[in-house]
Amino acid sequence: MATKQTQKQYVYFYGFGKEHTEGDSSYKAILGGKGANLAEMANADLPVPPGFTVSTEACAYYSSHNSTFPAGMEKQMREKLSKLEKMTGKKLGDPKDPLLVSVRSGAAVSMPGMMDTVLNLGLTDRSVLGFIKKSGNERAGWDCYRRFIDMFGDVVMGPSSGLTHEDFEHELEAIKEKYGAAEDTDLSAEQLKELVGQYKLVYRKKVKKPFPQDPWEQLSLSVQAVFNSWNSDRAAKYRQINKISGLLGTAVNVCTMVFGNMGSDCGTGVAFTRCGSTGKAFPMGEYLINAQGEDVVAGIRTPKNLEDMPDEPLENEIWKKSHKDLMAIMRKLERHYKYPQDVEFTVQQGKLWMLQTRNAKRTGLAGVRWAVEMVNGKDIETGEKLPKLLTSKKALATISGEDLEQLLFPIFDIKEEAKQTPLLTALPAGPGAAVGKIVFDAKNAEAIIKENPDEKLILVRHETSPEDVGGMWAAKGILTSTGGMTSHAAVVARGWGKCCICGASNLKINYAKKEITVNGTVLKAGDWLSLNGSTGKVYG
Repeated sequence: MATKQTQKQYVYFYGFGKEHTEGDSSYKAILGGKGANLAEMANADLPVPPGFTVSTEACAYYSSHNSTFPAGMEKQMREKLSKLEKMTGKKLGDPKDPLLVSVRSGAAVSMPGMMDTVLNLGLTDRSVLGFIKKSGNERAGWDCYRRFIDMFGDVVMGPSSGLTHEDFEHELEAIKEKYGAAEDTDLSAEQLKELVGQYKLVYRKKVKKPFPQDPWEQLSLSVQAVFNSWNSDRAAKYRQINKISGLLGTAVNVCTMVFGNMGSDCGTGVAFTRCGSTGKAFPMGEYLINAQGEDVVAGIRTPKNLEDMPDEPLENEIWKKSHKDLMAIMRKLERHYKYPQDVEFTVQQGKLWMLQTRNAKRTGLAGVRWAVEMVNGKDIETGEKLPKLLTSKKALATISGEDLEQLLFPIFDIKEEAKQTPLLTALPAGPGAAVGKIVFDAKNAEAIIKENPDEKLILVRHETSPEDVGGMWAAKGILTSTGGMTSHAAVVARGWGKCCICGASNLKINYAKKEITVNGTVLKAGDWLSLNGSTGKVYG
């Protein structure tokens, strides 16, 4: 007697504790690192916004079958979305109380920033009004909608239409200038509503049709965009540089949105359970008040140090509690995974939410120190007691030949450096020292090194983006005027052991003239710079 064939599972639910969560950290190959760790945190009853993960197997099918979804995948997505709506009491696109979701990538091996993300999905002309009425926060509603149009336009429709983040950024700068706003956080609800109108005009002009008002269409197109980003030039180049092979593809995590941009009792950040530069067993990280996640990692605004969080003047008790809760969860995660963790978090109206955890990127020096301290259970500098997390054998397995090679990286002669006056001092985001000629464009840096592999370059940018990875790899060092220790430039450079200095706020970059100005000193493309990535000092 024939039996009905069981349909392959492509979509896995997580959240609301162990009872409802499908999968755990052992599912990394299928759920990707982000999805597997979200499931693992949900199983441990940590505060994770619920959602569902579309598997790497679905991506592999999509990539090998002319960009089509496997049979049954969309039906499973609708079923998991229906469960999410039922359990949250909200509905995607609902004009009265809308569910909003983020759509995020996540391969089995961490590839920070290389693939695509869309936030605030589910907002439409009608649902934004419901969001505003339900939340009582008109400014947050219009801010989320303009961010969604920007990300959807750039990430989802950009590859086929030529629409880019810069097209929207131009409108943002224009409206800031119009109303005398220094930061986007200075714009009022009415001004952001006006900006949404401008964004929709930009979208229609480039895409040749109106911004989609069907939330399912938004979701389906966004999942396709994340799958497509697996084979983007930047992701393929990153895998090539880092010798990553044998993966099925990226998973897609559809996660209930939590909002760090609803006022002074909200924020978002990235933190490490130990310092990824020096290896010191002390939590480090950065956060922004009244912001969403991409503001921190994209380096658009220079964030605050995690240590400052308990001292926030507004809503002080809220931030003290959020900091205390975050420290407790980070300790728990490090002991659970037996390795320092890199976490993303959001605080919404005083409540802490954990959005991600993964094994932290670090320099070779930090990796060696971590291994020693996690075996010996004490700080190598102070002798302070630390948790013993690894056996000697397991600790050795965390160290690579490239880590040991980094211990031999060049540094400046201490006596000679002491004689020099730095142009500026910023955040020491990557190890060692680097000397090279200024170059402003990543593709130009790649072309120069291709022609002359012995050329020495310093890539200078406001901030780096995933498209810059080839030029970042080609350069001896990286210098950015914005961003912090958890920005894209810092995390990628640190993982490579490449010299990097971030957040040089007094560095003025003029791309058109191909020059930088620091306290009256002007340097042009081709002039020499020296970076000390261990101290953050820059010399001209």
